[in-house]
Amino acid sequence: MRYDFFFFKIIVIMNKDEVFNHQFVQVSDFTFNTKVAGVFDDMVSRSVPFYEEMQRMVAELAADHAIPGSSIYDLGCSTGTTLLCMDQVVHQDIEFVGIDDSQDMLNRCKEKMTAVNMKHSCELQVADISKGIQIKNASVAVLCLTLQFVRPLNRERLIRSLYKGLLPGGVIIMVEKVLTEENMLNRDFIKYYYNFKRRNHYTELEISQKREALENVLIPYKCSENISLLKDAGFEHVEVFFKWYNFTGIIAKKSI
Repeated sequence: MRYDFFFFKIIVIMNKDEVFNHQFVQVSDFTFNTKVAGVFDDMVSRSVPFYEEMQRMVAELAADHAIPGSSIYDLGCSTGTTLLCMDQVVHQDIEFVGIDDSQDMLNRCKEKMTAVNMKHSCELQVADISKGIQIKNASVAVLCLTLQFVRPLNRERLIRSLYKGLLPGGVIIMVEKVLTEENMLNRDFIKYYYNFKRRNHYTELEISQKREALENVLIPYKCSENISLLKDAGFEHVEVFFKWYNFTGIIAKKSI
C-alpha cells in the first residue's frame, strides 16, 4: 500500500495492482469486480499515459462549461477520481451525479469522497449506461475512458441521448483509447504504449494477460470515428484537447 497525490493534493490510498501478476490457466474477460476496485487507482495511473494531467484538463474544462444551477454527470465514474478533481474547481451551485455499473467501484468511490470531505452534493447511481440513460438539467457529461467499454451497437444511441439531455451550451468531455487513422502506424503506437507500461513496472506476463482479458471488452474507435459519432448526434463544435499516441481527449459543445 502506498500514498500518492492526485490533482489538487487529493490523497488517495492506492493498493498495488497485481491482478494479472500470476499465470492463469484461462484468462477471463476483464470485469470491474471487488479485486479490481481495490487496486483500480494504481492500475489506471500506471496504465494510462498522463492520467493525472488528463484529470486536471477534464476538471478545468468542466469548470469552464458548467452552468450555474445545473448538474454534472460522470458516466462510468469508477472510483471517483474525476468527480474529486472537479470538486476542487467547479463552483458550488452544481450538483454532481456519478454513474457506474459496478457497485464495487461505487463503494470505493464513496470511501474516497468521505475521506476527503467532498464539498459538492453527489448522487451515486448503479446503472448500465449501454442500456440507455437519461440525464436531466445537465451542462456537462463526462465519459472518461468509458465509451470504449460500451458495445459499438449502443454507442450512437448513448451519445444521442446525452445530446438530447444536455442544456443548450452543454458539453460532453470524453477521453478514449483509440486506434490510429493510419493502420500502418497502429502497431508502432501499441509498442510505445506497452513500453510505457513496462516503464511503470508491469511484467510481460501482466501485459499479455491483461491484453487478453480486455480483447472482447474494450473496443476502441479511431479518433475520427468518435468525432463523427458526436457530430452525427448534433454537436456542432468538436475539438481534440489531448493526444498521446493511442489516447485522445475530445470536447463536444451543444449550440446555444
